[in-house]
Amino acid sequence: MNKRFKFAPLVIAGLLSAGLLSACGDQQAAQSQQQQRPAPAVEVLEMAPQTVEVTTQLPGRTSAYRVAQVRPQVSGVLLERKFEEGTYVEQGQQLYQIDPAVYEAELASAKAEVERAKAVLRSSELRYKRFAELLDENAVSQDEFDSAEATFFENKAAVALAEAQLKTARINLEYTRVNAPISGIVGRSNFTEGALVTASQAEPLVTINQLDPIYVDISQSSKAFLQLKADIASGRIEANPNGNAPVRLKLNGLDYSEQGELLFSEVSVDEDTGAILLRAEFPNPGNQLYPGMFVRAEVSEGTLNKALLVPQQAVSRDPRGRPFVMVVGDNNKVEQRMIETERAIGSDWLVSSGLQQGEKVVVAGLQNIQPGAEVRIDDSSSEQQ
Repeated sequence: MNKRFKFAPLVIAGLLSAGLLSACGDQQAAQSQQQQRPAPAVEVLEMAPQTVEVTTQLPGRTSAYRVAQVRPQVSGVLLERKFEEGTYVEQGQQLYQIDPAVYEAELASAKAEVERAKAVLRSSELRYKRFAELLDENAVSQDEFDSAEATFFENKAAVALAEAQLKTARINLEYTRVNAPISGIVGRSNFTEGALVTASQAEPLVTINQLDPIYVDISQSSKAFLQLKADIASGRIEANPNGNAPVRLKLNGLDYSEQGELLFSEVSVDEDTGAILLRAEFPNPGNQLYPGMFVRAEVSEGTLNKALLVPQQAVSRDPRGRPFVMVVGDNNKVEQRMIETERAIGSDWLVSSGLQQGEKVVVAGLQNIQPGAEVRIDDSSSEQQ
């Protein structure tokens, strides 16, 4: 019994030695295979500074350049509508005709009153001048002369009043022709022929919108707005001769052909959100834009002369969400590099720190590499100029 147990440690030691020798052999075989396996091929992009235009897109809504709610200036019955709804009307073009009969009669009466007042004035003027001569000859008393003088000036005032009433009658008659106050697209008529309208009514007869040019109201944070103003003041953003910044428009995902400008004189604050509301003005010659449309405004934020751009597919993120790239360094060894991205420009990230000019960033083959691994640069990889 004792002899048998004395041999057991020797057997176990032998087995362990054989296992260790086998494991060393496997490890050496794996290392040999790894040394024989070729380095994975990757495509790289050499960092080179570029000149890029920086823009920001902001939501906006269109609004008419001018809106005119046409209301009657006199009361009466509508005799005729002289426009076609939804068409373009010129300033001064007649839109409606109100029954002028009453105002024609008032005009005739006012004219007669002016003639009567002038006749009375002429009579009183002759009397006044005659009494002035008789007063010098002591043929009339001072009281009689004063009475004639007062009558003359009263009649003179009566003529002025009659002429004012005549002018009012002419204006009222002209107001029976309801004309367009501005040029633009006329909307749907709220009244038809035969309707009774009044000068004090709240509902407009029709509304006219001037659409060329047209406004776009843009919402922006106060911080971004102050930075935009600072960039213009520093010259990073080149303003136009009026001191306004250029802006482009996207409509249904497509570029609008006309370029507009931000009107920094038209700035207000939304009381509900606290956001800055900017107003941009755009030419609208073809009436492609109508009030109330949602659009996206692309505001230029200037030009960067030494920008480093990295394709978005080359940027990964660690568990904390921080961006990093793989950089091929000396001896074709891969290094993980943490970077800071400022914004997306097209399909690239604008890198603010973490990379230098001339460094090679892996843009394809990332799934086959790890930090510290040796790689082979694919000759077909393109370099950014």
